[in-house]
Amino acid sequence: MHATGLFDLTGKTALITGSARGLGRVLACGLGEAGAALVLNDVDEEALEKTAAELRADGLATRTSRFDVTNENEVEASVAAIEQEAGPIDVLVNNAGINLREALPELDTETWRQVLEVNLTGPMCVSRALARRMIPRRRGKIINICSLLSEAARPTCAPYAVSKAGLKMLTRSLAVELGPHNIQVNGIGPGYFVTEMTQALRDDPEFDRWVLQRTPAERWGEPRELVGCAVFLASEASSFVNGQLIYVDGGWLAAL
Repeated sequence: MHATGLFDLTGKTALITGSARGLGRVLACGLGEAGAALVLNDVDEEALEKTAAELRADGLATRTSRFDVTNENEVEASVAAIEQEAGPIDVLVNNAGINLREALPELDTETWRQVLEVNLTGPMCVSRALARRMIPRRRGKIINICSLLSEAARPTCAPYAVSKAGLKMLTRSLAVELGPHNIQVNGIGPGYFVTEMTQALRDDPEFDRWVLQRTPAERWGEPRELVGCAVFLASEASSFVNGQLIYVDGGWLAAL
């Protein structure tokens, strides 16, 4: 196969959770542009259908599946329905996530549980449902969207940091268990990116200055800059890459 063909996703189907907006939407677009048929997921059905219509207008083969990643019964039923209607899911991107900020001494247990349920238990549930189907096929790619906070903590973000650190280890655990079945499981750790969710942070002069000074690239990342890594990990180009977490952070973690 020619080198460029290693990145071709034609004939593959990719399920991207939390893809009605933000980085999930961008990742879905990138995989679709590389040839994959897309299955978008979100709990916001209106936003989900709106995004799907926009992607179809751009010529991308797109389906939707509304389910809550934390509801294992919904996950199992939805994955079964997708595969019955669209065929085998070749690529799973666990992107759905939330961040509810609160200083740890004032943090209530329900908030803690909610963040861990969505960010950690959710990816486990969806990965488990897909792994059961990928193992007999002896092929599959799972990509977990981790974070800089998989490695470092920030005030008011304890539940998020703990969930993303756990997701890093879920990535490695799945890689070890599924590797013998020719299934690769890897993670992407975005740095500080320009999104709707980070608008308030970018509007804060002090925080914006901190990001620019802390990041060797001296800027925020643009969402499209995650696409190359996602396509790589979803494609045959990464057939011997397993259990890795690739940070796309402008050098943030490399700097003191």
